[in-house]
Amino acid sequence: MSIVLKLVLIAQMLSAIAMIGLILVQHGKGADMGAAFGSGGSGSLFGASGSANFMSRATSGLAAVFFVCTMALSYFGNLRPASSGSVLDGAAVVAPVPAAPATPAAQIPDNKTDAPATPAVAVPVDAGKPATQIPTK
Repeated sequence: MSIVLKLVLIAQMLSAIAMIGLILVQHGKGADMGAAFGSGGSGSLFGASGSANFMSRATSGLAAVFFVCTMALSYFGNLRPASSGSVLDGAAVVAPVPAAPATPAAQIPDNKTDAPATPAVAVPVDAGKPATQIPTK
């Protein structure tokens, strides 16, 4: 990875972590209503109204940095060499499969043809031994 890509990635990660922290520290819109009726929510680090202005501007600035870094990372990630070609260019060439016979009956020899008959091979059977069976459970 190039140095620029590493710097953009580091800037994106830092802005994301800082943005998460700022969002979690901010008060919601309902917190201002509670502070108006005497709740202790107005005593904060930045004062009663100063935190909303500073934190909202910081959050929007960090969000802009995050989006710019995201666009830069997508641009750098989309750069490809010009000679890379397609994935399918390196695929193996498949040989054509020969066609099957038209009917299964064409494979069976016919007794009416002039083909020589093969002699049947006799299997010797020992009359003294019983046929082997599959053992039962």
